[in-house]
Amino acid sequence: MEEPVVKNRVALVTGGAGGIGEAVSHHLGRSGVSVVIGDKDDGGAQNAVKRMHAAGFKAASLCMDVSDSGSVSTGFAKIESEFGRCDILVNNAGIARGNYFLDYSLADWEAVMQVNVTGTFLCSQHAARMMARENWGRIVNVVSIAGIKASVGRTAYGPSKAAIISLTKQIAIELALSGITCNAVAPGPVDTPLTRASHSDKTRALYHSQIPMRRYGTADEIAAAVSFLASEQSSYITGQVLAVDGGFVVGGLLER
Repeated sequence: MEEPVVKNRVALVTGGAGGIGEAVSHHLGRSGVSVVIGDKDDGGAQNAVKRMHAAGFKAASLCMDVSDSGSVSTGFAKIESEFGRCDILVNNAGIARGNYFLDYSLADWEAVMQVNVTGTFLCSQHAARMMARENWGRIVNVVSIAGIKASVGRTAYGPSKAAIISLTKQIAIELALSGITCNAVAPGPVDTPLTRASHSDKTRALYHSQIPMRRYGTADEIAAAVSFLASEQSSYITGQVLAVDGGFVVGGLLER
């Protein structure tokens, strides 16, 4: 499939050192975007950049902790200094700490909210100020179906993603006249090294039984949706949440 064309743009992909973030970076690179791979794991980000360069794409690494306002400010100052612009922001960085509601600790709650929600807020605010100068920008938030449909053990993760969905809509309406769109992509279960390590056979079987397509998605399928929302072709789409989930959210009884 031909990539949506986004020429002469600079993008920041947070949490870009692997998984969905790295897949997004490759999709954007393929369409001509210069990609800044931001990650708390500096070594991982640098290795991801090497893989981008090996594929013939333009990329640079940025060590940034989205939960730390100082780190975010420093990171965007570096983008300003080296590139002079930030046209596309993909808020992909996030953490999950699973436990049941009655057993959930305040420390875990605050950590998840700080990274997922506050990190998205901080990065979006910094990026949008740069985008507004050009009267063009794309903010794409990688959320989750957990922000739409509750699941057991997602005490902080689900609410954090629901908060980002609400923030997506807030950003969209406030920045619409600045030429900036803001949308969210909500993946269902995705086959990544993390899910392969953390999802038990029982969990995988439960998902398969409730997803109409009877499979996990791929990081590339999520990245394709993000890439479209970051492109010129998505110019009249803002404030939307696109579930990329094999039909999981809309599914009811799948057999009779």
